[in-house]
Amino acid sequence: MEAMQSVAAALERLRGLADSPTVAQLAQAFDAAGREIALVGGPVRDAFLGRQTNDLDFTTDATPDEILAIVEPIAEAHWDIGRDFGTIGAKIAGEAVEITTYRADSYDGDSRKPEVVFGSSLEDDLARRDFTVNALALRLPQLALVDPSGGIDDLLAATLRTPAAPERSFGDDPLRMLRAARFSAQLGFEVEEGTRAAMTELASEIDRISAERVRDELSKLLLTAAPRGGIRLLVESGLADRVLPEIPALRLEIDEHHHHKDVYEHSLTVLDQAIDYEVSRGRLDSPDLVLRLAALLHDIGKPATRRLERGGAVTFHHHDVVGAKLARKRLRALRYDNDTIAAVSRLIELHLRFFGYTDGAWTDSAVRRYVRDAGDQLERLHILTRADVTTRNRRKADRLGFAYDDLEERIAVLAEQEELAAVRPELDGEQIMALLGVKPGPIVGEAYRFLLDVRLDEGPIGADAARERLLAWWAQRAPS
Repeated sequence: MEAMQSVAAALERLRGLADSPTVAQLAQAFDAAGREIALVGGPVRDAFLGRQTNDLDFTTDATPDEILAIVEPIAEAHWDIGRDFGTIGAKIAGEAVEITTYRADSYDGDSRKPEVVFGSSLEDDLARRDFTVNALALRLPQLALVDPSGGIDDLLAATLRTPAAPERSFGDDPLRMLRAARFSAQLGFEVEEGTRAAMTELASEIDRISAERVRDELSKLLLTAAPRGGIRLLVESGLADRVLPEIPALRLEIDEHHHHKDVYEHSLTVLDQAIDYEVSRGRLDSPDLVLRLAALLHDIGKPATRRLERGGAVTFHHHDVVGAKLARKRLRALRYDNDTIAAVSRLIELHLRFFGYTDGAWTDSAVRRYVRDAGDQLERLHILTRADVTTRNRRKADRLGFAYDDLEERIAVLAEQEELAAVRPELDGEQIMALLGVKPGPIVGEAYRFLLDVRLDEGPIGADAARERLLAWWAQRAPS
């Protein structure tokens, strides 16, 4: 009875969606042109899950040229950037929509991009989609639900399964294996046993997919509310060995003589806790990819730096520096942009810096340097450092938490006193050159760094005092 009520509620939500100005105008226009159109995939699935629908995707028997001809009279704007794949975008009644010709994506076995083959029927189009829960459609304007592969049953069972045999589906597009991990995390669904087995068997096929497509899918996984389960699936299936090998490498062997944290589990917990801090700090509406990448990768330098010491101790000296280098290399291979790479690697490089704070009181100079080194990553560093505390020792966890509270408070006080967020010398490069009578070159950088050290050590000293200190430094410096 509850399942039937759920279906009835979903159908009611779909009727409401079909009555919206955007959907109603499209349905009327395509019907008048004698062409089929159906709302497909995510919007239909989300109606059954009671989730917010953010994207309106449609499929049709019309060709891209015919789609353009139909939507032009009713669209405020349109674009054909996806035309080669049969997709036309448009803005109708204030909403962005995508309309795609019935199609089937397939690979020739060597290509890293799908070959686009247009299909002839809605049922055939749905049969070639990634998972049954996404192979649902609502014919318009008839409001007829189309479910050729049992997607509604799988929705009710919270199961991910491919419409066709998983070997065929993943052979058509190996990226679907990564999508299985992403949807598993995003929807909280279990991947059906045969589908999971095929992911393991065909893991090497992911090598046929371009780095850009892999990157985008990994990013979508990390940006879900709870990515941990999806990451586990990638590791257990062997896919992570192909696309993000640093993560399965964290499963370090632990023997009876040498003990240390399970680095793999620790990293997943740090990711969970970083996401919790995002939420608690009011960042729920904009998941932070840089922070989540840094949390997941922050300890990837440990396998390369592990040393087994006498007495059962295990050390990972300089794993922060090594990890930052490994992160840069991996993120470049995945074609992440330079800003993301720089931010993630910087956070990994700095993630241990705070732990010296508990060994003794930092001077104001040390606090300023902490802020200076973090730069525009300070807020993320706050979260990452707090998330990195996963000890079950409540007293130790509280001590670290109280210490970081104290550090953040000191940063706030210093920032209020001296605009710490914009720490820079009182003199800029032009003023340095004018005062010393030098031209642009290395000496200007040396002078700037000298003044910056003065600023960090002593706080603001004023422009006049800075000039005196610079001239004294210049007088003591041996002539070039």
